Amino acid sequence: MIVKQIWTGNAYRNFNYLIACPETGEALAVDPLDHGKCLAHARDQGWEITRIVNTHEHGDHTGGNHEMVAATGARVLAHHKAQRAIPEMTDGLSAGDVVRIGKTVELEVMDTPGHTMSHVCLLSHTDTPGLFCGDTLFNAGAGNCHNGGHPRELYDTFVNQLDQLPGSTRIYPGHDYLHNNLRFTLEREPGNTDARNLLSDTLNQDPADALITTLEQERRINTFFRLDSPEVIGRLRLEYPDLDPEPDPEAVFLKLRELRNSW
Repeated sequence: MIVKQIWTGNAYRNFNYLIACPETGEALAVDPLDHGKCLAHARDQGWEITRIVNTHEHGDHTGGNHEMVAATGARVLAHHKAQRAIPEMTDGLSAGDVVRIGKTVELEVMDTPGHTMSHVCLLSHTDTPGLFCGDTLFNAGAGNCHNGGHPRELYDTFVNQLDQLPGSTRIYPGHDYLHNNLRFTLEREPGNTDARNLLSDTLNQDPADALITTLEQERRINTFFRLDSPEVIGRLRLEYPDLDPEPDPEAVFLKLRELRNSW
């Protein structure tokens, strides 16, 4: 499996992805908003884009569909409940479905509500898994729930799906928010040396050559995975004095998501 992360350079800081079979050159485009860059890279590599997957229905993830379909004839796959929200959509996806590209690429569909209620992630069937996670999981952060989502559903997705994946899983998010997210982690957990060191190490990073984190790394630097950290809980109780001394993880997650909304 060949993965090309494409930096759009737009105001929303989107990442698009091409996933190709090295044996056949068949390729899948994930959220190809910048259709020009995606098509140009596929052309340069001699790849044929036959499928498009939209992780969810928001325009900054579906906005390139029309041009991509016109140029390639690719089918458009998305959550089976997103049909009305994605006009170009041809195929509905459900949890456990497998998207196959060429002879070597298999991507398992995960139904991951929270950012929206019609969100999917793709998990590669490879020795080192890759998670194409749209706006569910960001490097050092979590998606918001402003436009059709729910924070309790996002919590459930994090705890019962994402956190169950192998630590070696490589994370391919829909946006580059790394530095802001690390700063939020450090506000909530100032003693987190892993987050502090990563912020220092990546301050001059070119998003066109972005660090690819792993889930094991996210568990150390992403406050939305650090729900039992005494420092995270202690600082939350300064903001929310009525929080239980030993709050359950869901309560911690929801308070963190609430704080991040206005941070």
